[in-house]
Amino acid sequence: MVNKIKIKKGLDIPLPGAASDSVTVDSSTSLFAVVPDDFPGYTWKVGVKAGDAVRIGDPLLYAKEDEEIKLVSPVAGTVAEIRRGERRKIEFVSVERNGEQTQADFSDVKDDILKLLKRSGMFALMRQRPFDSVPFADAVPRDIFITAFDTAPLAPSLMSEEVARHYDAGIKALAPLTSGKVYLSVPAGSGISSQYAEVYSVEGPHPAGNTGPQIAAISPVNKGESVWTLDIVTAARIGRLVTESRIDYSTVVALTGPDMADPHKVKTVAGAKLSTLLAGQLVKNGGHVRVISGNALTGEKVSVEKGFLRYPYRQITAIDEGDHADEFMGWASMAPSKYSVKRTFPGFLNNLGKPYRFDARIKGGHRAMIMSGEYDKVFPFDIYPEYLLKAIMAKDIEKMEQLGIYEVAPEDFALPEFVDTSKIELQKVVRDGLDYLRKETL
Repeated sequence: MVNKIKIKKGLDIPLPGAASDSVTVDSSTSLFAVVPDDFPGYTWKVGVKAGDAVRIGDPLLYAKEDEEIKLVSPVAGTVAEIRRGERRKIEFVSVERNGEQTQADFSDVKDDILKLLKRSGMFALMRQRPFDSVPFADAVPRDIFITAFDTAPLAPSLMSEEVARHYDAGIKALAPLTSGKVYLSVPAGSGISSQYAEVYSVEGPHPAGNTGPQIAAISPVNKGESVWTLDIVTAARIGRLVTESRIDYSTVVALTGPDMADPHKVKTVAGAKLSTLLAGQLVKNGGHVRVISGNALTGEKVSVEKGFLRYPYRQITAIDEGDHADEFMGWASMAPSKYSVKRTFPGFLNNLGKPYRFDARIKGGHRAMIMSGEYDKVFPFDIYPEYLLKAIMAKDIEKMEQLGIYEVAPEDFALPEFVDTSKIELQKVVRDGLDYLRKETL
């Protein structure tokens, strides 16, 4: 019997530019990169130098705190560049794909699933709550939560024939690593099942596809506990690794958004260089296009010329910057064509559920947090978000713990940030709070 969860609070943002079902194969991209910032929780050290030959799965970086945890090359070729920024911070390590795509050999650790995950880079693709970081190497998770769908704006389906073949083997491999259960959350009516996980059917608006609301509905995280989270694509990669001894960093990326000339899907490899991947794909808008690696709520703003496809490697969104907009009264206009989630604007009725061409403007200035309860309408947790955010800003650890800091991740505050009248960067506040909590309590 499948358990059911219905999430009532949330918001589906009607951004136009969904990717069509057509899939093209990217064969022209030759440069791929690993970005350490995509893997929080550890200090990453370079294990290669420019010019080194690497195979798929060979380590490029390793964690200072546990050298068995690696970030590996997604392709076989030659290390092209190790880019450093201020204070010699590693910005990325890039690899030029060439020659035969040979794979690294993990036969010496194939019977130790935890070592296999660490060495192959799969361990770094998972996340832990609390702290929303790469999991602690020495911690046994209370439970493991896997989501099989994404409800973010214009997010593509996570299921494919390849994923369907391997995800259950991945779940089987992960099950012995937890002292509790593996939970698989699937979209209502999908028919996705598992022999090795407890399946929950989830329905509701975004963020129903995020693991945060799913954990809150199934078994919330308390102080002293930790759980691991991942998506079904990562589970399938793990399944293929344990059954076929092959590392697969290929990915199907949805090119989405109102400023994407031809929204469709592209099969490429994690970390692909965007200038090649997006060649001829962006609407010519005089340079006023913002490219986001990820979805419009939680993705990273990237440079088309210098950027790479970022974790979780499945979506690119292009929207107007809005810096060239010229409209009467600007954001304060009462024009019925404007989008609003509040009844203050007539657009609340006219645009309800209809596609709306959003841009990157915040439409208002920063101001003090207004305790209006507006976050609660889109925040499906049994938590008082305003009070938690104020505790984080005050760096009051005791209050943070009492108000539920261990249950949340920055992505859980993406919708509150979207509807926020005060224009506060709530996701950054939560990220800083989690990092501070980790530093002070561990």
